[in-house]
Amino acid sequence: MSPAQRHPTLADVAERAGVSPSTVSRTLRGLASVSPQVRARVEKAARELNFAISRQASSLVTGRTGVMAVLVPTLDSWFMGAALSSLGPLLRGAGMEMTVYVVPDLTERAEFFERLPARRNADALMVFCFDLNKEETARLDDLGMPVIYISQHVEGRPSVYVDDVAGACRATRHLINLGHRRVAFAHTVNARGFSFSSRDRLLGYRQALTEAGIPLDDDLVVTTPPRDKRGTTQAVGNLLSLREPPTAIFAEQDDLAAAVVATLRTVQIEVPERISVLGFDDQLMAEWLDLSTVAQSPSDMGRAAAELALQLINDPDADRGRHIVLPTHLIPRGTTAPPPAPQGERESQGSAEGRRRV
Repeated sequence: MSPAQRHPTLADVAERAGVSPSTVSRTLRGLASVSPQVRARVEKAARELNFAISRQASSLVTGRTGVMAVLVPTLDSWFMGAALSSLGPLLRGAGMEMTVYVVPDLTERAEFFERLPARRNADALMVFCFDLNKEETARLDDLGMPVIYISQHVEGRPSVYVDDVAGACRATRHLINLGHRRVAFAHTVNARGFSFSSRDRLLGYRQALTEAGIPLDDDLVVTTPPRDKRGTTQAVGNLLSLREPPTAIFAEQDDLAAAVVATLRTVQIEVPERISVLGFDDQLMAEWLDLSTVAQSPSDMGRAAAELALQLINDPDADRGRHIVLPTHLIPRGTTAPPPAPQGERESQGSAEGRRRV
């Protein structure tokens, strides 16, 4: 029976194109290691034979699965949605599928690291926003595949992230340059997988204050559970009850900044006339709310991580400890302004204005 009379095989395409079966597999999976001339011959032969490569056949020939595994702590966040959305088109263009492992709590996390389901089921693993302990990191090192860390810096391993310290320092400097000397920092606790960024943003906040010669005041650092209205109200209440309340609040995420603005306006404190508020992320809602913030791009982070993962899959000699640091940008909008004048100065200004009217 000729190839035209039965279902064509990888070997049939290889014979017609004059190449090896492994070259056919690499070509039809879109890998970059095939020259344009060879790619054209293989694709022509595959069309003529009405051949479609199966993932199982590809795996048998190349030892690869054509799957990118992704480990995330949650899907319920702006960051994760934007980052994962950017991966799909790039991976499809490389002939790969994506398998997402969601590990939202300690029980499922322990089960994942016990079983390591990505082993033998993927060509690389992308780890988003996890603070791993030494044992967990060692387990991933033993997977025998590239492991790329996103939105976190892991020493000696490929990582893609923004400089949270520099971004938070830039944000705090903006408030200081406006004239604020009582600047508070609001951050979340128990935010699944994001404590790495939280710690670095707090560090950047403190660094900017120290550079400006402003004493650190632990009373100006407040915490709240994520998306907890009561917790945010309590945190803001703690700041407002200080003997010297802040004139500006830097919130580590836009979600929290928006909640702070809403809380202040509920108690008739004008933003930014009495208290300025600044966030971090530049989600779409930040523009809607005219919220000053520090912009990062999870979409760019996802694409950079996918490109790095594909490079590590296709090139055994690629740098396995490469770090890609993406920029952040300060976006000043309507929730930040110079602090209000001191009470005595406001009264003097009012008296002078009254005399002018007389």
